[in-house]
Amino acid sequence: MDNYPDSSPYHKLRNILFLDIETVALAKDYTKLDDRGQELWDKKSQFLQTQLEADAEGAYLKKAGIFAEFSKVVCISMGYLSEQEGEWQFRLKSLSGTDEASILTDFNELVNTYFHDSTLHSVCGHNIREFDVPFLCRRMIVNDLRIPAILDIRYAKPWEREHLLDTLHSWKFGDYKHYTSLDLLCHTLGVESPKQTISGGDVHDVYYIEQDLPKIARYCEQDVIAVFNVYRALHLISSEEEIVYVRT
Repeated sequence: MDNYPDSSPYHKLRNILFLDIETVALAKDYTKLDDRGQELWDKKSQFLQTQLEADAEGAYLKKAGIFAEFSKVVCISMGYLSEQEGEWQFRLKSLSGTDEASILTDFNELVNTYFHDSTLHSVCGHNIREFDVPFLCRRMIVNDLRIPAILDIRYAKPWEREHLLDTLHSWKFGDYKHYTSLDLLCHTLGVESPKQTISGGDVHDVYYIEQDLPKIARYCEQDVIAVFNVYRALHLISSEEEIVYVRT
C-alpha cells in the first residue's frame, strides 16, 4: 500500500516507462559488409557522404548506427517511479548484450507484463517518436518478433500516439524544424545532466573495440535519468519528497 497521499505530484508519474536505447552498426566497419551490403550502403549514404565530406567507409562509421537496416540494438535502459516502503524510488533496469534477439525478447516480455495498456500506461523518451520506438519496432520485425501493442504505431492516427511522451516533441511546441539535444534541454531547463564518460558517438568503439557493455549500459541509464528529470521540469512536477535511484 502506498504511504504517500494521492495528492503527491509523483503519483501521476507511476504509470510511465522512461526509456533510451543504444545502437551500433551491424558490422565493425564497412569492409566487413558483404558485397550487396556495401552496394546498398553506398546508395543509402550518398547524401551523408556529401554532408560529412566522407567516403562510404567514413560515413558508415559515423552514421550507420542510426539506420535500422544497417544497425542493431545493443542496450535498452528503462526506468519507472515506484513507492517502496515509504520512499519514492526511480528503479532502473538495463538489457544489454551481443544477441539482439535476446535483448528484444526480454524487453517485450517486460513491456507486455507491466506497461501493456496505452489507456493506462505511457512510454517516455527524448525523440522517442522519431527514433527509439520506430527503431525498436523495425528490429523486432527483422528478428521475427511480435511488436508490443503499446509500441506498434504503424497505422496509428496522431491522437492514437499520445501515450508516447516525447520530451523533444513537447519542447518543439509544434515547431517541426526545431531539434534540441537532450544535453541542451537539460542545460536550458536547469536539470542536472548526469556526468557522462562517453557520448553517443563513442558507443561504436566501446562496443566493438573496448567490448565494454556495462559502460554502454551506464551511459544509457544516465540518459534515462536525464529524460525523467526533463519530463518533470517540462510539466512542472516538483516536490520536496526525495527520489532514490535504484538499479535492479
